[in-house]
This record gives sequence, structure tokens and C-alpha cells, in this order.
Amino acid sequence: MDLDLDGNSALVTASSSGLGFASAQALAEEGANVMLCGRDEERLADARAELAETAAGEVRATPTDLTDPDQVSRLVSETVDAFGGLDHLVTSSGGPPSTTFLETDEQDWYQAYDLLVMSVVWTLENAHEHLLESEYGTVTCITSRTVREAADGLLLSNSVRRGVIGLVKTVSREFAPEIRVNAVLPGTIETPRIEELVEANIERGVYDDYEEGLTDLAADIPMDRIGEPRELGDIVAVLSSPRASFVNGVAVPIDGGLLRS
Repeated sequence: MDLDLDGNSALVTASSSGLGFASAQALAEEGANVMLCGRDEERLADARAELAETAAGEVRATPTDLTDPDQVSRLVSETVDAFGGLDHLVTSSGGPPSTTFLETDEQDWYQAYDLLVMSVVWTLENAHEHLLESEYGTVTCITSRTVREAADGLLLSNSVRRGVIGLVKTVSREFAPEIRVNAVLPGTIETPRIEELVEANIERGVYDDYEEGLTDLAADIPMDRIGEPRELGDIVAVLSSPRASFVNGVAVPIDGGLLRS
């Protein structure tokens, strides 16, 4: 299926690896011009080089700390300057550390809120006027299945990410019909974040090794495996495309059927 994204421009945050990278890859291979961003300049440069090998559109990259509103503003401006506008915004971010309530201090809460919620707010504030000028304006927020069902050990993600869903649902009505706003809820997908969580549980003595961790994570998934990043990235590309022109204000689980709610 041709997604009609050729020549469109897209900004994908936290896209030097993981789900952000997979989303950027899917958009770029459909012909969109894509701006990547990330904090690690070396990893960002590697991501740009890898993406450029298969991209049908132009690929650029800007080092950005999403918890700094000035850097977020610059990121959006550089995207618009590079591509002459902005058609699609995809928000992503790294996850907060795996903690329990008693392990978490007040500063951890504020940092998680800036990372997971305010990064979206700041990006959307700066991008809105440009998306409004686009014929195709879309926003897709990558969050987590934890907005529906809490996961053990993910206190901050369970608690804070729900704010993004409230934001998505609200602005999907405020911005329509000019801009569509949706979310995707990844389940257990093999990203650096999942690798970190498994390694943390190995250190806690929960698992003996990485493979045991992956097997355990897949145990309750009806598809009997964990997901691959590109399986989410392809859905992000579809939601950004005119093929999903009547899809607005939804939160799509991409979890192999794990959610029961």
C-alpha cells in the first residue's frame, strides 16, 4: 500500500534508537523527509547514517535534550527550516528508571514528568502552528501499555505517562479537523529500554540471564513472543498517512494482545 507520504516532512523525537528510530525508518522509507533527534551525538550520527541507506526521503539529525524547552524550540525551528514546513510530529522519549515507590524521591518524580509529559507539551507548542499550515498535519505520541495496565516495577511510567493520554484525547478534539492526534501503546518490544529492564532484573536476582528474561516477558503474550520495533513503526507511519484520515483521538495498543482492558 502506498501511504502517500512522499515529500512530506516529519519530526520524530528520541529517534536515535528504539521505537523512535523504527518510526522514523518507516516514515523515511515511505518517502517522508525526516528529522531525527537524541542526546547522544555519536549514536545520533550512526542512526542518521543507517537510516539514509534505505530512506526514500531526506534524513537530518539534531542533538536535543527533550527536557530543555529551549532545545526543543530550536529542534522544531531547524526541522521547519530544513524541510520548508512540518507535516507530521511523532513524540517519543526514553523511559524513567525502573523503581518502586520507596526507592523514588521527589526529584525523580519531577524529572519523569519533564521527560514523559512536558517534552510532549513543549514539542507540540512549538510545532502546532506549522502543523496547522500543513495539508496533512498529524501528531502521534508513543507512550506505553502502562497507561492502561500498571506494570510491576515501573512506578514512574505507570503514574506519569497517563498524562500524555489525557493530552492526546483533549487536543485531538481541540485541533481537529486540521490536525489529527493519536497515540500508540507499545507492549513488550525488544528495544534498548527492554534490555535495560531485563538487565536490572538480572541484577536484582529475578532472572539468571537475558534469554530467561525475554522468555518470561513473553509468557503472557498471546502471540507467544515479544514485538519488534518496526512492527510499531509501521503503525505510526499508517497513522501519519492519509490512509488513516478518519482516525483521530485513539490510543492503539501494539502489544500482541497482552492488554486485557
